[in-house]
This record gives sequence, structure tokens and C-alpha cells, in this order.
Amino acid sequence: MFNGSCRGFGPPCGGLRGPPIVFPSFGDVAQLVERLLCKQEVVGSIPIVSTTVNPTAVLLISCPDRQGIVAAVATWVASVGGNIVHAEQHTDDSDAMFFQRVEFTHSATVSLDTLNDGFAAVAANWNMQFTLSELPRKPRTAILCSKHLHCVADLLARTTYGDLGLDVVAVVSNHEDASPLANSFGLPFYHVPVSDGSNGRAEQEETLSNLLDALGVDLVVLARYMLVLPPALVQPWKGRMINIHHSFLPAFIGANPYRQAHDRGVKVIGATAHYVSDVLDEGPIIAQDVAAVSHRDNVADLTRKGRDLETVVLARAVRAHVEHRVLTFGNRTVVFG
Repeated sequence: MFNGSCRGFGPPCGGLRGPPIVFPSFGDVAQLVERLLCKQEVVGSIPIVSTTVNPTAVLLISCPDRQGIVAAVATWVASVGGNIVHAEQHTDDSDAMFFQRVEFTHSATVSLDTLNDGFAAVAANWNMQFTLSELPRKPRTAILCSKHLHCVADLLARTTYGDLGLDVVAVVSNHEDASPLANSFGLPFYHVPVSDGSNGRAEQEETLSNLLDALGVDLVVLARYMLVLPPALVQPWKGRMINIHHSFLPAFIGANPYRQAHDRGVKVIGATAHYVSDVLDEGPIIAQDVAAVSHRDNVADLTRKGRDLETVVLARAVRAHVEHRVLTFGNRTVVFG
């Protein structure tokens, strides 16, 4: 018997109403019909029921603000047989710039490259910068960490259980602390330490750069990686390397920031996730959050609350990047909902 619910999910499927449907006692046939009636997909950690089989693309646009941009984009989507399922836009009056994210389905017979080439002509007419990407996607990702493992552990758990769309191919660290964690998730672990000697850091940075190239990753996440990366290593990953740190910067620089914050008597703590730039901790901000604290919170309390914020804010930033919801403009970002 099929009771009007998709297998594994409690709520009834949209569009299926009335008394239960009784199938013949042919198990394979019943399961096939059930799959056809309820095609299950997962977005993040939320299961949804969908009847569409057409692929989805996301268009990110930035250009000088002019009348008619929205109409031009919508007309192009319709001209290629697409259907807009979600659209957001923002106009920055101070810089007279227009930003838009358009999510649309298209025919499976039309490749993303063909769509990209087709929209290039529209973009040229409007002086647009744009990217056109598939959705969903799971970028090949390397996670870098040091001794603090709360952020990398959170990312791996979210990825494993379907809450974050990453294809994590490696955990990399300048210490060996994360090796058991990586092994528990069945992931390769690469130990890239800084050796003794005057050239230790330079050699380690060259090894790290070569490793990232060899892994062929699309995204690098610095999950509390505590070594400063030189501009030469950062530059190739512009817009594809995300860092997390406490939001005390630049107020409390160096070791033990929560001790410094406690001694200063702060009333809020926070975390910031941003794209990495040539200038330390000053890249475009993707996500931030804060939590109230008081005189009752000791250093351990501040550290615990700070770690909670860091894991959530980093996951939020990575998700926004993966879902193509971030547009950079100068050293700022537009992050669509």
C-alpha cells in the first residue's frame, strides 16, 4: 500500500490527496511507481519533492545601473527556453551599480557552455560582469586547519550528512592533530609542517601551493588555519579561498584573543568569514554574527561561545559561496538570501 507519503519522509507529497492508493502486490512495480510519483531531491539538509527533470543554472550579474536590465535578462532566459524560478536584485545608489542573481531551469539538451556563450552577447550590450553556473554543485574542496579543530569537524559533519554541498577531497594541516579526524571521515590527510631553518616557512608555503594545485580543487577553506599565507599563494585563489576568524580584529591581535577580550570587559563577541585577499584579514566579508556576553563569562565561556559562532558563520559563508549567492564589488560583497 502507498499511503500518500514519499518513502523516508513523513509529510504527504504535494498534489497527492484522498484515500491511500493500493498497488498490486508486485513489490518492484510498487516501488517503481512510488519513485515516479515522488522524485526526491535534497537541498542542503531539507528534503523536497520535485517533478522537474530540467537542470538549473544560476546567473550572477553586476553592471552599471540602467533602465531595462531586468527585462533584458528575463527576455534572454525566455529566448533559450528557460524558466526563472527565483530572482533577486540590488541597486547600489552610491556607486550606481546593479546586482542580480537569477536562478532558472533550462532544457537538458542545452549545455552550460552554450548558455554562457549566448549570454555573453547580452552582457556586452550592458557592460556586465557575469558568471553562469550549474546548481546544485559540489566543488572539490580542500580544508586547511591547525590545532583548533571545531570548524573543520563541523564542516565535515555538515558535508557528510547532506547539510553542505561540498566534495571534500583533503584535510591539510601544519600539525598532525587533525589526522584522526580526517581518517574518521575517510578523507586523505596531508601534513605540511614548517621545518627548522631560515627557509622553513618558504619551503612549507611552496609545498602547500603545489599540493593545492595537484589536488585540483575549486575551493579552499581556512578552518582556523593559523599561518599567514603570502600574497603569491593567495592570488591564484582570489574569490575561491574563505577564512574564518574572531571579529575582535583588529582590536585584539595575536594569541589568546578571548583572554584579551575578557580583560577588556567586552559585551559582545563575534566571528567573521571572508574571502582571503593579499592584505591580512581584510578581504570581502561574506558572513558575520555576534553573541552577547557579560561579566559573568570567564575566558572559557568566551572561548566556547566564540567557537560556536565561528562554526556557524563559516558554514553560512561556505554555503552562500557554493550556492552562488555572493557577488563581490571592490572589497565588499552582495550576499543574496
